[in-house]
Amino acid sequence: MLITSVKNPKIKRVCALRERRERDREGVTVLEGYRELSRSMDAGIQLTECYHCPELYLGEHEGELIARAAAQGAEIYETTADALVKMAYRDRPEGLIALARMRHKGLDEMPALSNGLYLVAETIEKPGNLGSMLRSADAVGATGVIICNRRTDVFNPNVIRASTGAIFSVPLAETSSEEAVEWFRSHNIRTVAASPHSTDVYTDLDMTQGIALVVGAEQYGLTDYWMKGADINVQIPMLGRMDSLNVATAATILLYEAARQRKWKPSRA
Repeated sequence: MLITSVKNPKIKRVCALRERRERDREGVTVLEGYRELSRSMDAGIQLTECYHCPELYLGEHEGELIARAAAQGAEIYETTADALVKMAYRDRPEGLIALARMRHKGLDEMPALSNGLYLVAETIEKPGNLGSMLRSADAVGATGVIICNRRTDVFNPNVIRASTGAIFSVPLAETSSEEAVEWFRSHNIRTVAASPHSTDVYTDLDMTQGIALVVGAEQYGLTDYWMKGADINVQIPMLGRMDSLNVATAATILLYEAARQRKWKPSRA
């Protein structure tokens, strides 16, 4: 089936899914580009619909990817370039857009490892930062990422794009800060709050045991709940005029220090 009109109901539906309330209502999100579609299928994510425009392909294997999606049960629709661009988030679409079923998960599905390496992100607002943190967590083989008191939709297409598909490979849970603290304590995992106001430097901390690295909102940092409730507070030294780092950058620095101390071995089950 070839879709030529940007007013086609299916095209309008995909565009409507840019709104969080529509994604929540349908339980789906929008994936765009070869890497996102490929990695989602590798992770067992169910694609329900796949839209493609050969005119916009950037590589040589898009046809194989479409065939793979069809074999897994996705409905396939070819579109004109105008129709595909209408649905796209990117300035330069790759000719591939899909809808995928997504499910929010809680701590009951998070692996609990005594020597686990966890990243906790509290009240993060910017999708790009959340996606970048997921990408870094995957890069170091972290046990999981826990979103506390979420302010942005984890299945926002911009989160998925910034994560380069890592959202499909890193165990992810959403919960409250209170439940997260209780969960870590019940599993004897230390919580480490990152704050420029701490006097202890992060490199002096032993990160080889079970640990949860906690970072906070872009503008205000961690709430008092974490600052007072965490087992340890650490700082990343600031030697210039700035008094803090971008939250995704700070998370990456902490994760890589933990990975270095752990001799670059993944911290997953």
